[in-house]
Amino acid sequence: MTIREQIEQREREYLSSYATLSVESAGRREREEPCPVRTIFQRDRDRIIHLCRAFRRLSQKTQVFIAAREDHLRTRLSHTLEVSQIARTIAKALRLNEDLTEAIALAHDVGHTPFGHAGESSLDEVYRHYDPEAHFAHHEHSLRVVDVLEREGKGLNLSQETREGIIFHSKGMGDIKEDFATLQAPTLEAMVVRVSDRIAYINHDLDDGLRAGILCPEQIPSIVIGILGATHSKRVGTMVCDVIENSRESPRLNMSAEIVEAMDVQKDFLLEKVYEAPQLQAEAAKVSGIIQELFRLYMEEEAAFEEIAIQAPSNSQERARVVCDYVAGMTDRFARAQYIRHFLPSGFSSFEEQ
Repeated sequence: MTIREQIEQREREYLSSYATLSVESAGRREREEPCPVRTIFQRDRDRIIHLCRAFRRLSQKTQVFIAAREDHLRTRLSHTLEVSQIARTIAKALRLNEDLTEAIALAHDVGHTPFGHAGESSLDEVYRHYDPEAHFAHHEHSLRVVDVLEREGKGLNLSQETREGIIFHSKGMGDIKEDFATLQAPTLEAMVVRVSDRIAYINHDLDDGLRAGILCPEQIPSIVIGILGATHSKRVGTMVCDVIENSRESPRLNMSAEIVEAMDVQKDFLLEKVYEAPQLQAEAAKVSGIIQELFRLYMEEEAAFEEIAIQAPSNSQERARVVCDYVAGMTDRFARAQYIRHFLPSGFSSFEEQ
């Protein structure tokens, strides 16, 4: 018996009856010989960490605060790691497949644009302008990244369960109570990541808002303090423990009504006071100009397009798809550099060095 087979046997003996067993995976789109040491979901996780260049670029992509001057504010990568940690804790406690959970969590945002959700909405708008039948959503693009764009077009050939979890993770700004009431998840592990994503960002965005000076502690709603806790760690712990307590040996994830209500209040508070804050909206307007001008440049200037394209597209829709992929893959730093390169005049070197 190989090490992998021993692990698969332990999964059968230990994991919950509602967990996704590695040996029962629907497999990959392109069949591969099993690894003698790692399960299919362990290999998915390792491919994301070791082979996925989009994963590494997350360290240079905005979470919420664009061009942050504070070194400790979250990036898209630190957000991903926090989601992974929360999701693994919940999965372990519920005896779900921790390897599948971790793989989904690590890959869930690899398709995100530069400049956070401001970049995403700007890219969606300009992409639709050049192809009215198209649209851009980061969770869909995350799947495209791992299926099509990585490894020079070969993709990572991830398992069906990891792929389904990636496309399933995003819920926008909807209330979480709606998820628990009606949503049918492809796996419980995918649902764990979806909930963990919400737990992570409503807590670290509140923490970052306080650190950035956009919020002060006195503004936090009393229901958040009273029910969830007065500190970042307390709030995260309250939510995680509530998920676990209300989901043991159940085919669905759930949380108590009291905690869900407080979480939705916290989310709505962040929407009003942080995401729609005048300071962030001013930066979002600048982002729109960068994203849309770069997209137009690559669509309309042949010399610029030839720098990013391997081969000439057969029509404007294919060209827009190539440009969308390229712009979406940019880091904040690279997008700014390309905008400066193409749209701002070159300065004297003596001034640039100062």
